[in-house]
Amino acid sequence: MIDAARAKRIKLVGLDVDGVLTDNGIIVAVDQGRRIESKRFHALDGVALHFLRMAGIEVAWVSGRTSESTTARAVELKVTEVIQDPGTGMKLPAVKELLARKKLEFAELAFVGDDLADIPVLRRAGLPVAVANAVAEVKTLAAWVTPSRGGDGAVREFVEALLRARGEWDRLLAQYLKERGDADD
Repeated sequence: MIDAARAKRIKLVGLDVDGVLTDNGIIVAVDQGRRIESKRFHALDGVALHFLRMAGIEVAWVSGRTSESTTARAVELKVTEVIQDPGTGMKLPAVKELLARKKLEFAELAFVGDDLADIPVLRRAGLPVAVANAVAEVKTLAAWVTPSRGGDGAVREFVEALLRARGEWDRLLAQYLKERGDADD
């Protein structure tokens, strides 16, 4: 269970991409000398991002690598803060810059990670979260570990747990269902 006091401070959710939003698999094909990459994202995680926006919580994707697949999915889900690093894998400087630009503190950041490159951010985040298949070093730092593996709906689980801890889930769920024509008559 996520601590309610921590949950209520969160204004920004940062998500690693490979291994959190995806199952960590990267399919690379070459067609007439052109590299084509694809990734598998879980649809339930996309719905979760809508719930975060409804709650007034911003979302940022933070990846240690650049991928057109990541960019395309972020555009589709209206994620405007997408940090992709072309090779250094250093996420902390970019997250510090993002927080400064948004005038936020690390205590207001929840970050979901799975691998060693996420540790510098997780150590500072107000709410560090690991997916079920994260490496042991990441799980040790986590205040909460998702029941599901990354790319298998783990972000959806985290978002619901966060919003329940904030006392907002039921209201947002009712609003979501009403928006889809399920109003109580």
